[in-house]
Amino acid sequence: MADEPDVAAWRSLLVAYSRLVPAVEADLRAAGQIPLSWYDVLLELRAAPDHRLRMSELGERALISRTRASRVVDELVGAGLAERQPDVHDRRSSFATLTPQGSQALRRAWPAYRQAIDRRFGSNLTAEQCQDLARLLDLATSSNQADIPGPARR
Repeated sequence: MADEPDVAAWRSLLVAYSRLVPAVEADLRAAGQIPLSWYDVLLELRAAPDHRLRMSELGERALISRTRASRVVDELVGAGLAERQPDVHDRRSSFATLTPQGSQALRRAWPAYRQAIDRRFGSNLTAEQCQDLARLLDLATSSNQADIPGPARR
């Protein structure tokens, strides 16, 4: 199986993800910033109309599982970075909403997040290689875009 180019590429993608995400997470923690999962959820909320999303939408957009998204929102609410608001049209549903403190936390975390991306990822590749990789990954996932809503631009 290792001789098959698509299997080798898939394995490399999984290895890269499993190594890079914890490294970026550690860099954020060392810089005293919010966890990467919080950053991801806050970023999605900031990109959403009125800075709010139904919990189901957030679970689809965030780069974490739907169950984890709900737990992260609970953590964000506890920290004052987000709020839960009931959906007046559908009592079974609720919204997660970005607070001003959440926006500030996102802004404060950005420099450390950007530095971690550069240190752990970008410093190993040229700008052209990064563009090629982004294009190739977009191409590889394009047939799945209809099924999975995309995350906010980072």
